[in-house]
Amino acid sequence: MTAAVRTLAQRLTSALGTVLVGSDRSALGLQIALLGRGHALIEGVPGTGKTLLVRAFSLLVGLTFRRIQFTPDLMPADVVGTTVFNPKTAEFVTRPGPIVANIILADEINRTPPKTQSALLEAMEEGRVTIDGVPIALPMPFMLCATQNPIEYEGTYPLPEAQLDRFMLKIAASYPDRSEELTLLARGAAGFDAHDIESTGLTAVTDAQEIIEAQRAVRAVHVAEALQRYVFEIIAATRMSEQLALGASPRAGLALLVAAQGAAAIDGRDFVTPDDVKDVAQMVLAHRLIVQPHAEIEGVAAGEVLDAVLRSVPVPKDATAAAS
Repeated sequence: MTAAVRTLAQRLTSALGTVLVGSDRSALGLQIALLGRGHALIEGVPGTGKTLLVRAFSLLVGLTFRRIQFTPDLMPADVVGTTVFNPKTAEFVTRPGPIVANIILADEINRTPPKTQSALLEAMEEGRVTIDGVPIALPMPFMLCATQNPIEYEGTYPLPEAQLDRFMLKIAASYPDRSEELTLLARGAAGFDAHDIESTGLTAVTDAQEIIEAQRAVRAVHVAEALQRYVFEIIAATRMSEQLALGASPRAGLALLVAAQGAAAIDGRDFVTPDDVKDVAQMVLAHRLIVQPHAEIEGVAAGEVLDAVLRSVPVPKDATAAAS
């Protein structure tokens, strides 16, 4: 089954490469989130391809897609839906919002107040929304991809900790390096238009059934008991760090384990190694950690603290033997 997951991942990565430059790490993050039944937060300055990444990914997976542009005046009902009165039947009718789709792009999520941001919590955690007391199940598979600008930018509202913890991982959309940006300019000179992505001929390379089967295969990847303890020790170490005001939650530990399963399956293996855990740790954990004020003043970032934690936690010697 993991061979099928690897083949699927290769198709997605290859197709994304025809539209995006230097997208391998971002593609890996989106694939892990989708196959792990999680959600992804993509952060970067304007113009780094965050929206294009999700739009291209949604075309490739062949699922229903909705984009919600988050603005300061967006209300919760604009996201989840509401009830409207039908004068012909003299009854109130439930009208679901754009959240009812397979792939949701919550564009610039941190430009709307926390009240509207929190409208996503039930959908992210339970795969459903409630409209005037009526629960509505979301289609499966369901994945929320949110983009945000760095919180230092004007007009942004920091996401609350409870919401950040519901994102399985965070992807950094950074500036491309010199060769990548030159390639990007060459594509633009040849006529590529990011605003008209449909004209590129990008088509679905999978479907809902294959994705659901791949999700099952990921969760069946073996995680040795020694590696389960390794994940726990990493999580526990973040809670004990003197540089962190908030360490990783139990939900973060589960997300790290599942993400490692996804990384292993994408690599074609049916067992997790310590390298899988370390490879995804920054994406899964860094955005959940809060640095102590005194450390933040000194310029310490959550990712740096996490690097120190990963170096301090001993890698289990019996992990490889137990896995194989």
